[in-house]
Amino acid sequence: MDIKRVLVADAVDAACVDLLENNGVQVDCKYKQTKEELIKNIKDYDALIVRSDTKVTEDVIKAGKNLKVIGRAGAGVDNIDINAATANKIIVLNTPGGNAISACELTCSLITSMARNVIPAAASLKAGRWDRKLYAGHELYGKTLGIVGLGRIGKEVALRMQSWGMKTIGFDPIVSAEEARSFNVESMELEKIWPLADYITVHTPLIPQTRNMINDKVFTACKKGVRIVNVARGGIIHEKDLLAALKDGRCGGAALDVFEQEPPKDPITLEIIQHPNVIATPHLGASTSEAQIRVAVEVSEQILALIGKNKQYTETPGIINRSVLGK
Repeated sequence: MDIKRVLVADAVDAACVDLLENNGVQVDCKYKQTKEELIKNIKDYDALIVRSDTKVTEDVIKAGKNLKVIGRAGAGVDNIDINAATANKIIVLNTPGGNAISACELTCSLITSMARNVIPAAASLKAGRWDRKLYAGHELYGKTLGIVGLGRIGKEVALRMQSWGMKTIGFDPIVSAEEARSFNVESMELEKIWPLADYITVHTPLIPQTRNMINDKVFTACKKGVRIVNVARGGIIHEKDLLAALKDGRCGGAALDVFEQEPPKDPITLEIIQHPNVIATPHLGASTSEAQIRVAVEVSEQILALIGKNKQYTETPGIINRSVLGK
Protein backbone atom coordinates (compact mmCIF):
# COMPACT_ATOMS: atom_id res chain seq x y z
CA MET A 1 0.00 0.00 0.00
CA ASP A 2 1.37 3.40 -1.00
CA ILE A 3 1.27 5.67 2.06
CA LYS A 4 3.53 8.70 1.81
CA ARG A 5 1.81 11.34 3.98
CA VAL A 6 0.12 10.87 7.36
CA LEU A 7 -1.93 13.42 9.28
CA VAL A 8 -1.95 13.08 13.06
CA ALA A 9 -5.07 14.95 14.18
CA ASP A 10 -4.96 14.24 17.94
CA ALA A 11 -2.05 14.38 20.35
CA VAL A 12 -0.22 11.04 20.49
CA ASP A 13 3.11 10.08 21.97
CA ALA A 14 6.12 11.17 19.91
CA ALA A 15 7.00 7.50 19.39
CA CYS A 16 4.24 7.36 16.75
CA VAL A 17 5.73 10.14 14.64
CA ASP A 18 9.31 9.00 15.15
CA LEU A 19 8.63 5.46 13.95
CA LEU A 20 6.84 6.61 10.81
CA GLU A 21 9.41 9.26 9.92
CA ASN A 22 12.27 6.84 10.49
CA ASN A 23 10.68 4.69 7.80
CA GLY A 24 10.41 7.46 5.25
CA VAL A 25 6.81 8.56 5.88
CA GLN A 26 6.03 12.27 6.03
CA VAL A 27 4.00 13.12 9.14
CA ASP A 28 2.15 16.34 9.91
CA CYS A 29 0.66 16.96 13.36
CA LYS A 30 -2.33 19.29 13.32
CA TYR A 31 -4.30 19.14 16.56
CA LYS A 32 -7.69 20.55 17.55
CA GLN A 33 -8.83 21.24 14.00
CA THR A 34 -12.42 22.22 13.40
CA LYS A 35 -14.45 19.88 11.23
CA GLU A 36 -14.19 22.40 8.41
CA GLU A 37 -10.39 22.59 8.73
CA LEU A 38 -10.10 18.80 8.75
CA ILE A 39 -12.28 18.49 5.65
CA LYS A 40 -10.10 21.06 3.90
CA ASN A 41 -6.80 19.44 4.89
CA ILE A 42 -7.56 15.72 4.66
CA LYS A 43 -7.39 15.58 0.86
CA ASP A 44 -3.60 15.91 1.04
CA TYR A 45 -3.03 12.76 3.12
CA ASP A 46 -2.94 9.00 2.59
CA ALA A 47 -3.55 8.13 6.24
CA LEU A 48 -5.15 9.74 9.29
CA ILE A 49 -4.30 8.99 12.92
CA VAL A 50 -6.70 10.05 15.68
CA ARG A 51 -7.45 9.36 19.31
CA SER A 52 -10.81 10.38 20.87
CA ASP A 53 -11.14 14.09 20.15
CA THR A 54 -11.42 14.02 16.37
CA LYS A 55 -14.70 12.77 14.94
CA VAL A 56 -14.11 11.12 11.57
CA THR A 57 -17.55 11.59 10.03
CA GLU A 58 -18.82 10.67 6.57
CA ASP A 59 -18.12 14.24 5.38
CA VAL A 60 -14.50 13.97 6.46
CA ILE A 61 -14.11 10.56 4.86
CA LYS A 62 -15.58 11.68 1.54
CA ALA A 63 -13.22 14.67 1.53
CA GLY A 64 -10.22 12.35 1.91
CA LYS A 65 -9.78 11.68 -1.79
CA ASN A 66 -6.39 10.02 -1.23
CA LEU A 67 -7.22 8.48 2.15
CA LYS A 68 -6.40 4.79 2.47
CA VAL A 69 -6.15 4.26 6.24
CA ILE A 70 -7.72 5.70 9.38
CA GLY A 71 -5.92 4.57 12.52
CA ARG A 72 -7.05 5.13 16.08
CA ALA A 73 -4.43 5.07 18.81
CA GLY A 74 -6.72 3.34 21.27
CA ALA A 75 -9.16 0.47 21.57
CA GLY A 76 -12.55 1.81 20.45
CA VAL A 77 -13.49 3.23 17.07
CA ASP A 78 -16.87 4.79 17.88
CA ASN A 79 -15.60 8.22 16.76
CA ILE A 80 -15.07 6.87 13.23
CA ASP A 81 -17.85 6.20 10.70
CA ILE A 82 -16.94 2.60 9.86
CA ASN A 83 -19.66 2.18 7.23
CA ALA A 84 -18.60 5.29 5.33
CA ALA A 85 -14.95 4.26 5.47
CA THR A 86 -15.73 0.77 4.21
CA ALA A 87 -17.90 2.14 1.41
CA ASN A 88 -14.98 4.32 0.32
CA LYS A 89 -12.50 1.40 0.55
CA ILE A 90 -10.62 2.94 3.49
CA ILE A 91 -9.12 0.66 6.12
CA VAL A 92 -10.01 1.43 9.73
CA LEU A 93 -7.73 0.08 12.42
CA ASN A 94 -7.21 0.46 16.15
CA THR A 95 -4.74 -0.77 18.77
CA PRO A 96 -6.78 -3.36 20.65
CA GLY A 97 -4.05 -4.49 23.03
CA GLY A 98 -2.31 -1.20 23.67
CA ASN A 99 -4.25 -0.03 26.70
CA ALA A 100 -5.44 -3.42 28.00
CA ILE A 101 -3.21 -3.52 31.09
CA SER A 102 -3.88 0.10 32.03
CA ALA A 103 -7.66 -0.29 31.68
CA CYS A 104 -7.50 -3.57 33.60
CA GLU A 105 -5.53 -2.06 36.47
CA LEU A 106 -7.93 0.89 36.77
CA THR A 107 -10.86 -1.55 36.84
CA CYS A 108 -9.28 -3.55 39.64
CA SER A 109 -8.46 -0.38 41.56
CA LEU A 110 -12.07 0.76 41.35
CA ILE A 111 -13.40 -2.60 42.53
CA THR A 112 -11.13 -2.64 45.58
CA SER A 113 -11.82 1.03 46.31
CA MET A 114 -15.56 0.41 46.35
CA ALA A 115 -15.20 -2.62 48.63
CA ARG A 116 -13.34 -0.63 51.28
CA ASN A 117 -14.89 2.84 50.77
CA VAL A 118 -11.43 4.24 50.13
CA ILE A 119 -12.48 7.46 48.36
CA PRO A 120 -15.11 8.78 50.81
CA ALA A 121 -13.07 7.65 53.83
CA ALA A 122 -10.00 9.51 52.60
CA ALA A 123 -12.08 12.64 51.88
CA SER A 124 -13.63 12.43 55.33
CA LEU A 125 -10.26 12.23 57.05
CA LYS A 126 -8.89 15.13 54.99
CA ALA A 127 -11.91 17.14 56.14
CA GLY A 128 -10.89 16.54 59.75
CA ARG A 129 -13.35 13.78 60.66
CA TRP A 130 -12.70 10.29 62.06
CA ASP A 131 -15.60 8.29 60.56
CA ARG A 132 -14.14 4.85 61.14
CA LYS A 133 -17.46 3.06 61.69
CA LEU A 134 -19.24 4.90 58.89
CA TYR A 135 -16.87 3.59 56.22
CA ALA A 136 -16.58 -0.05 57.23
CA GLY A 137 -16.43 -2.13 54.05
CA HIS A 138 -16.40 -5.77 53.07
CA GLU A 139 -13.95 -8.36 51.78
CA LEU A 140 -13.74 -9.34 48.15
CA TYR A 141 -12.74 -12.87 49.13
CA GLY A 142 -15.53 -15.26 48.23
CA LYS A 143 -17.51 -12.67 46.27
CA THR A 144 -18.60 -13.24 42.67
CA LEU A 145 -17.41 -10.97 39.85
CA GLY A 146 -19.47 -10.96 36.66
CA ILE A 147 -17.38 -9.93 33.65
CA VAL A 148 -19.24 -8.86 30.53
CA GLY A 149 -16.70 -9.10 27.72
CA LEU A 150 -13.88 -11.62 28.02
CA GLY A 151 -11.41 -10.11 25.57
CA ARG A 152 -7.97 -8.80 26.48
CA ILE A 153 -9.12 -6.50 29.28
CA GLY A 154 -11.79 -8.78 30.70
CA LYS A 155 -9.35 -11.68 30.85
CA GLU A 156 -6.71 -9.61 32.63
CA VAL A 157 -9.27 -8.37 35.16
CA ALA A 158 -10.35 -11.96 35.84
CA LEU A 159 -6.81 -13.14 36.47
CA ARG A 160 -6.06 -10.32 38.89
CA MET A 161 -9.31 -10.46 40.84
CA GLN A 162 -8.98 -14.22 41.20
CA SER A 163 -5.88 -13.50 43.26
CA TRP A 164 -8.18 -11.67 45.68
CA GLY A 165 -10.23 -14.84 46.04
CA MET A 166 -13.13 -13.74 43.85
CA LYS A 167 -15.14 -16.24 41.84
CA THR A 168 -15.22 -15.11 38.21
CA ILE A 169 -18.12 -15.71 35.85
CA GLY A 170 -18.56 -14.06 32.49
CA PHE A 171 -20.15 -13.68 29.09
CA ASP A 172 -18.72 -13.09 25.65
CA PRO A 173 -20.40 -14.13 22.38
CA ILE A 174 -17.01 -14.71 20.75
CA VAL A 175 -15.00 -16.38 23.53
CA SER A 176 -15.88 -20.06 23.89
CA ALA A 177 -16.69 -21.67 27.23
CA GLU A 178 -13.56 -23.79 26.86
CA GLU A 179 -11.35 -20.73 26.31
CA ALA A 180 -12.95 -18.94 29.28
CA ARG A 181 -12.25 -21.97 31.47
CA SER A 182 -8.56 -21.74 30.52
CA PHE A 183 -8.38 -18.55 32.63
CA ASN A 184 -10.79 -19.81 35.30
CA VAL A 185 -13.93 -17.99 34.19
CA GLU A 186 -17.22 -19.86 34.08
CA SER A 187 -19.00 -18.82 30.90
CA MET A 188 -22.75 -18.32 31.12
CA GLU A 189 -25.54 -16.31 29.56
CA LEU A 190 -26.16 -12.80 30.84
CA GLU A 191 -29.50 -13.70 32.39
CA LYS A 192 -27.73 -16.21 34.64
CA ILE A 193 -24.95 -13.78 35.59
CA TRP A 194 -27.19 -11.00 36.93
CA PRO A 195 -28.59 -12.74 40.04
CA LEU A 196 -25.23 -14.31 40.95
CA ALA A 197 -22.84 -11.37 40.74
CA ASP A 198 -21.81 -9.20 43.68
CA TYR A 199 -19.82 -7.03 41.27
CA ILE A 200 -20.27 -6.54 37.53
CA THR A 201 -17.66 -5.05 35.22
CA VAL A 202 -18.23 -4.37 31.52
CA HIS A 203 -15.53 -4.62 28.85
CA THR A 204 -17.32 -4.40 25.52
CA PRO A 205 -17.32 -1.92 22.65
CA LEU A 206 -20.27 0.45 22.33
CA ILE A 207 -22.33 -1.06 19.52
CA PRO A 208 -26.11 -1.31 19.02
CA GLN A 209 -26.15 -4.65 20.87
CA THR A 210 -24.43 -3.20 23.96
CA ARG A 211 -25.96 0.28 24.13
CA ASN A 212 -27.99 0.54 27.37
CA MET A 213 -27.17 -3.13 28.07
CA ILE A 214 -27.19 -2.44 31.81
CA ASN A 215 -30.65 -1.02 32.38
CA ASP A 216 -33.60 -1.01 34.75
CA LYS A 217 -34.53 -4.60 33.89
CA VAL A 218 -30.98 -5.77 34.63
CA PHE A 219 -30.79 -3.95 37.97
CA THR A 220 -34.07 -5.58 38.97
CA ALA A 221 -32.71 -9.00 38.02
CA CYS A 222 -29.44 -8.48 39.91
CA LYS A 223 -28.65 -9.33 43.50
CA LYS A 224 -29.76 -6.37 45.63
CA GLY A 225 -26.85 -4.02 46.29
CA VAL A 226 -24.82 -5.14 43.28
CA ARG A 227 -21.86 -2.91 42.49
CA ILE A 228 -21.00 -2.06 38.90
CA VAL A 229 -17.87 -0.84 37.11
CA ASN A 230 -17.57 0.71 33.65
CA VAL A 231 -14.13 1.51 32.25
CA ALA A 232 -15.24 0.63 28.70
CA ARG A 233 -17.58 3.09 26.99
CA GLY A 234 -20.26 5.49 28.11
CA GLY A 235 -23.70 4.38 26.96
CA ILE A 236 -23.32 0.72 27.93
CA ILE A 237 -24.99 1.56 31.24
CA HIS A 238 -28.30 3.42 30.96
CA GLU A 239 -27.52 6.39 33.18
CA LYS A 240 -31.10 7.31 34.10
CA ASP A 241 -31.76 3.70 35.14
CA LEU A 242 -28.48 3.58 37.08
CA LEU A 243 -29.45 6.67 39.06
CA ALA A 244 -32.83 5.16 39.91
CA ALA A 245 -31.15 1.91 41.03
CA LEU A 246 -28.67 3.82 43.20
CA LYS A 247 -31.52 5.71 44.85
CA ASP A 248 -33.65 2.67 45.63
CA GLY A 249 -30.77 0.44 46.70
CA ARG A 250 -30.87 -2.10 43.88
CA CYS A 251 -27.36 -0.85 43.01
CA GLY A 252 -25.10 -0.52 46.02
CA GLY A 253 -22.39 1.40 44.24
CA ALA A 254 -20.91 2.29 40.90
CA ALA A 255 -17.44 3.16 39.64
CA LEU A 256 -17.51 4.97 36.32
CA ASP A 257 -14.64 6.12 34.16
CA VAL A 258 -16.77 6.80 31.07
CA PHE A 259 -20.04 8.61 30.42
CA GLU A 260 -22.61 9.07 27.69
CA GLN A 261 -21.44 12.65 27.27
CA GLU A 262 -17.82 13.67 27.84
CA PRO A 263 -17.22 16.04 29.51
CA PRO A 264 -20.56 15.36 31.23
CA LYS A 265 -23.14 18.14 31.29
CA ASP A 266 -26.43 16.26 31.46
CA PRO A 267 -28.14 16.78 34.86
CA ILE A 268 -28.67 13.03 35.34
CA THR A 269 -24.98 12.29 34.74
CA LEU A 270 -23.93 15.08 37.06
CA GLU A 271 -26.23 13.76 39.78
CA ILE A 272 -24.74 10.28 39.38
CA ILE A 273 -21.22 11.69 39.74
CA GLN A 274 -22.21 13.44 42.97
CA HIS A 275 -23.93 10.38 44.47
CA PRO A 276 -22.18 9.24 47.67
CA ASN A 277 -21.97 5.63 46.45
CA VAL A 278 -20.30 6.52 43.17
CA ILE A 279 -16.63 6.80 42.28
CA ALA A 280 -16.22 8.82 39.10
CA THR A 281 -13.03 9.40 37.13
CA PRO A 282 -12.53 11.44 33.91
CA HIS A 283 -11.90 8.67 31.34
CA LEU A 284 -8.53 7.59 32.71
CA GLY A 285 -8.57 4.00 31.44
CA ALA A 286 -5.70 4.49 29.00
CA SER A 287 -4.12 7.43 30.81
CA THR A 288 -0.78 5.93 31.73
CA SER A 289 2.56 6.75 30.19
CA GLU A 290 3.02 3.09 29.26
CA ALA A 291 -0.32 2.82 27.45
CA GLN A 292 0.19 6.07 25.57
CA ILE A 293 3.53 4.88 24.21
CA ARG A 294 2.14 1.43 23.44
CA VAL A 295 -0.85 2.62 21.39
CA ALA A 296 1.28 5.20 19.56
CA VAL A 297 3.77 2.54 18.52
CA GLU A 298 1.10 -0.02 17.63
CA VAL A 299 -0.81 2.27 15.29
CA SER A 300 2.42 3.20 13.49
CA GLU A 301 3.54 -0.43 13.25
CA GLN A 302 0.29 -1.40 11.57
CA ILE A 303 0.55 1.40 9.03
CA LEU A 304 4.11 0.31 8.26
CA ALA A 305 2.86 -3.27 7.87
CA LEU A 306 0.35 -2.06 5.29
CA ILE A 307 3.10 -0.19 3.43
CA GLY A 308 5.05 -3.45 3.39
CA LYS A 309 8.57 -2.12 2.92
CA ASN A 310 9.99 -2.97 6.35
CA LYS A 311 9.90 -6.72 6.99
CA GLN A 312 10.06 -6.06 10.73
CA TYR A 313 6.41 -4.95 10.63
CA THR A 314 4.00 -7.49 9.16
CA GLU A 315 0.99 -7.73 11.49
CA THR A 316 -2.24 -5.72 11.47
CA PRO A 317 -4.30 -7.09 14.39
CA GLY A 318 -6.38 -3.94 14.73
CA ILE A 319 -8.03 -3.80 11.30
CA ILE A 320 -11.78 -3.48 11.84
CA ASN A 321 -13.03 -3.81 8.25
CA ARG A 322 -10.80 -6.45 6.70
CA SER A 323 -13.17 -6.79 3.75
CA VAL A 324 -11.59 -3.62 2.35
CA LEU A 325 -8.29 -5.47 1.83
CA GLY A 326 -9.93 -7.64 -0.79
CA LYS A 327 -11.43 -4.77 -2.72
